[in-house]
Amino acid sequence: MDRRIKELVDLTKKKFGLDNYYLKQHSFYRNVNIFNKTIYTLCMEWFPNHIIEQEDDESNPEGAAVIEINLHTRKFERVIFVMGKTYAKDGITFANLNLNNMINWIEYETGLTYGKQFQLDKQEEGAFRFRECIDGVAVSPSGYIEVNVNQEGDLTLYRVSGQFPSKEMVKEEAYTLTLDMIEHLAKEQLQLVEFPSYDQEKMIPVYAVEEIYVENDGMLTIPFEFITDVRSYLKIDKIMNWNESINVPFERKEIGWIEDVTTEQAFSAEPSPDTFPITKAEEDRCVMTVKDLLRQEYPNDTGKWILKTLHRDKGYIHATLRAKRQENRVFQRKIKVMIDANSFQAVNYIDNKSMLEMFEEFQVPDNGMITKEEAYEKIKELFELKPYYVYEFKQNQYILCGKLDCQYGVNASNGEVIALADL
Repeated sequence: MDRRIKELVDLTKKKFGLDNYYLKQHSFYRNVNIFNKTIYTLCMEWFPNHIIEQEDDESNPEGAAVIEINLHTRKFERVIFVMGKTYAKDGITFANLNLNNMINWIEYETGLTYGKQFQLDKQEEGAFRFRECIDGVAVSPSGYIEVNVNQEGDLTLYRVSGQFPSKEMVKEEAYTLTLDMIEHLAKEQLQLVEFPSYDQEKMIPVYAVEEIYVENDGMLTIPFEFITDVRSYLKIDKIMNWNESINVPFERKEIGWIEDVTTEQAFSAEPSPDTFPITKAEEDRCVMTVKDLLRQEYPNDTGKWILKTLHRDKGYIHATLRAKRQENRVFQRKIKVMIDANSFQAVNYIDNKSMLEMFEEFQVPDNGMITKEEAYEKIKELFELKPYYVYEFKQNQYILCGKLDCQYGVNASNGEVIALADL
């Protein structure tokens, strides 16, 4: 075993009291974070000493420990004792489930400050979830810290996800945005959408707010869909047109979701290919590849699809398409095409058509509906505008925004105000 790996293995064994365990296997993983930096982790699987063989389905046995450590910060990012069972001796424990002791431990482990960079989000019996913040203000996309313990207070799960940025990456300012300032935007974001009711087997027309982030000056907006993921996208927005189809069936290939990462790549922090920008030449080849796949699989759909974005992921370039003509429904028609980043050949694709087909037999709304203006008057007092620090990819900075949202909608058929969570 490489001495650098052994050092981390020994550190892990001592820290989590794994004297009753042996290291079953280990491997390296790499991911690209929101800042386009490559993060390498060492993943270790520890088995209790009394268990020699793995389960028939290759799942880890009860009491096994899966532990991941960031190679460069040497901070632990994931600790899971399978099925909440631990055989750790003198491991991490929180006597009497003392929350203050837990917070102090998290601060020591992460280097973060409670109330400034994370705060308690949810607490249940033996399960605690903390949410990322910046000086108490929510962050998007948000990070989380989870801690689970058993009845004795022994650690059974610890997981850290998110960025928790330094002060240098935050554009701090006083929050001044109000709903009165963006009333025109609030009206624009109220959209008529059909929600499926599985119990009634019909589509329910509802005026609901499409979430959006509004910058603190009230001038610019950031669509919610581009904040919910932790990667940057190359926007294309190109309608796919063609004159001739291709009469050769497309052959799907298996996608390899796990990369083979060597020890030297990991410890030298070699940048992942996913960090490289998509060049104009690569963009052009991807557009042609997507068009050829559509010509094969959707020969009669010329002009019906828009190539929205391209992004890299695990050695592939993913192309996301949306139907040019969309129904006013919660679930929209889309296709994702996976392209080999070296050969620029399409290897597979996913179409959500089959999922949407289940709604085709649902009863559609009649024409007797209230107007958008009437719906707005019923619901405007229930609009929410909460401060958020949002990561803006172009500025490479967290900027202060207001998140415009509403937990309620208006049934367009009868004018009833309803909780969206109940749909």
